[in-house]
Amino acid sequence: MKKDIHPDYHVINVKMTNGDILQMRSTYGKEGDQISLDIDPTVHPAWTGGNTRLMDTGGRVSKFKKKYEGLGF
Repeated sequence: MKKDIHPDYHVINVKMTNGDILQMRSTYGKEGDQISLDIDPTVHPAWTGGNTRLMDTGGRVSKFKKKYEGLGF
């Protein structure tokens, strides 16, 4: 196996959007560096199940619903 081909894996600080700081292991930066997140799992609708809106572009969703309305969905 080749030596010195893998990046350094160390502990960094990850600052969440609410100000909390978590320590994680990463190849980002140097030991002790901090990265600030714009979007994180505590606020993103994909993880929180937040209010989602269905965009009906060109009536595709309503067309689909009308086509399959009798199948018991």
